[in-house]
Amino acid sequence: MVDLLTPAAKAPPPEPAPKVKLPKSEAERRSRESIWGLRKPIPSSYRLPFALAMPVLLLAAWCAVTLGPNPLLNELFLPSPIRVVQATLQMIFQHKLLDEVVASGLRILISFAAAAAIAVPLGILMGTFEPINRLLEPVMAPLRYLPISAFIPLLILWLGIGESQKVAFLFLGVFVYLLPVVVNAIRAVPEELVQTALTLGASRWQIIRTVLLPAALPDIFDSFRVMNAISWTYVILAEYVNARRGLGYMIQLAGAHLHTAQVFSGILIIGFIGLGTDALIRAINGWVFRWQEQPE
Repeated sequence: MVDLLTPAAKAPPPEPAPKVKLPKSEAERRSRESIWGLRKPIPSSYRLPFALAMPVLLLAAWCAVTLGPNPLLNELFLPSPIRVVQATLQMIFQHKLLDEVVASGLRILISFAAAAAIAVPLGILMGTFEPINRLLEPVMAPLRYLPISAFIPLLILWLGIGESQKVAFLFLGVFVYLLPVVVNAIRAVPEELVQTALTLGASRWQIIRTVLLPAALPDIFDSFRVMNAISWTYVILAEYVNARRGLGYMIQLAGAHLHTAQVFSGILIIGFIGLGTDALIRAINGWVFRWQEQPE
């Protein structure tokens, strides 16, 4: 018989519920991943250090061999960074560096626009219609493997030594590389899109206008970054022939007078202009084709 006066035995306290681990945020997870993952983007916290590491090391090595009371290399062969900065400031304030940049930029802009105006529609036709490709490919394909600089004597013979020769040389340098890029971009459009448009009753020209061209344009426009680099590379050769304005002419004149600091300055200026125009093209590409998935 249970004694009602006896207090009931206390039940054991319940066990604490196990703690639920909340999922880590994407940023925290990525920050702990190895930066050496195969084809993986590095965490954002590492990007700036990696971007600055090599430039800082190169600048430090450059200063180490050119500065001091007894530099390892003579200024004639490798001027110090300070001398290059001084030469740049001198060209800006005394030799109208902006005029040289504008002269080279206009040549590149005119030749680039002309090359794109011909290569893009021609590449679309070659990538769409195989008979046109078979007709033109035997002529266009060998041009990619010919040294463009070898055309300078011919262009001088045909066009003289004026401005048209320089623009034609830059046009040729961009055209022969842009055309196959356009052809490949058109051919890379999935065949399912074309067949679906045909099933819906679209004509061939409607498919080109509404399927092939919109799908290929992001890759074509992105290739302009490479063509921009080619243009700024070839502008030096283009302006070596009877030029009176331009960065190539400025570098050639400085080299003839053994002004090595000005030569280095001109080379670095072209590099920075190339990087700036590349960033501009990339920004325009990202804005115009913002529907496209952008890499991190």
